[in-house]
Amino acid sequence: MGELFRSEEMTLAQLFLQSEAAYCCVSELGELGMVQFRDLNPDVNVFQRKFVNEVRRCEEMDRKLRFVEKEIKKANILMVDTGENPEVPFPRDMIDLEATFEKLENELKEINTNQEALKKNFLELTELKHILHRTQQFFDEMEDPNLLEESSALMEGSEGGRGAPLRLG
Repeated sequence: MGELFRSEEMTLAQLFLQSEAAYCCVSELGELGMVQFRDLNPDVNVFQRKFVNEVRRCEEMDRKLRFVEKEIKKANILMVDTGENPEVPFPRDMIDLEATFEKLENELKEINTNQEALKKNFLELTELKHILHRTQQFFDEMEDPNLLEESSALMEGSEGGRGAPLRLG
């Protein structure tokens, strides 16, 4: 009953394609966006189909692209959406795309790991800086200001200023 509400008339057609030409023909039909495919082997298990490895490869590349997109958005980088769908790549180009996506994913994961390590180091060093600053304040408060001036004058006269008390801050 769902077919009664379609806005356009449809025609059922069956295509017989050579396996060498099937990829290009199906991709061209898919880009037209005017084709609906029907499964003629509904009883066949998904894992027994000829194209299951290609579908897995495409799903893996899609996952990697979503990861890259998420990282781009996280970095507040503007992405321009042209609204156009890219053309379907040829099977021989899929290997290059897979390698490129794998490389991008690995680089982004490495960058994220390095960024986390840098943040951790920064926080640890900032904490140590504050500890040293507070320690210096404590020693300055405990030290007699008169003795500090006399020892500074003696050291400057005898050693040319070397050996003066360490000042942090």
